[in-house]
Amino acid sequence: MDSEALVAVIPSLRRYARALVGDRAMADDLVQDTLERAWRHAARWQADRSLRAWLFTIMHNVRVDQLRRSPPPGMLQPLDALDDHGAGPHARATQHDGLALRDLATALMALPEEQRAVLLLVGLEDMSYAEVAATLGTPIGTVMSRLSRGRDRLRQQLAASAPAPRLKVMK
Repeated sequence: MDSEALVAVIPSLRRYARALVGDRAMADDLVQDTLERAWRHAARWQADRSLRAWLFTIMHNVRVDQLRRSPPPGMLQPLDALDDHGAGPHARATQHDGLALRDLATALMALPEEQRAVLLLVGLEDMSYAEVAATLGTPIGTVMSRLSRGRDRLRQQLAASAPAPRLKVMK
């Protein structure tokens, strides 16, 4: 296994982990556990297979193991996932951008984890349906239905959280 290729995937793993679990410390633990497991089982990696997809599969399995050991707390944590992949210096964030990102983070964290995982792998990590299906160990049809349901739910939650426009009365 090429250590440089492994290091190159770490930012994607961190971004996905943060978006998935919603807490920076828990996400960092998830990435560390993923890399540790990958390093221990490096002999199992097949050179003809994508290292990135293999690492995301390991991360998924580590997360499933974590959830089996201790279910997530009832309170949803704020999402700080997109800070590694933010806009460059050419774009200025506005207060409205910050509020929109907060609303998106809240809506994402309210989704069931199966739907959130598929949405993040397709939308944030730009994986194909086949890659997501292989990563999560589910059929492509399941990926497509979770993605569709997740998008619908996300759209509904964002529409519900959008404030009504303030109209100014003109005389």
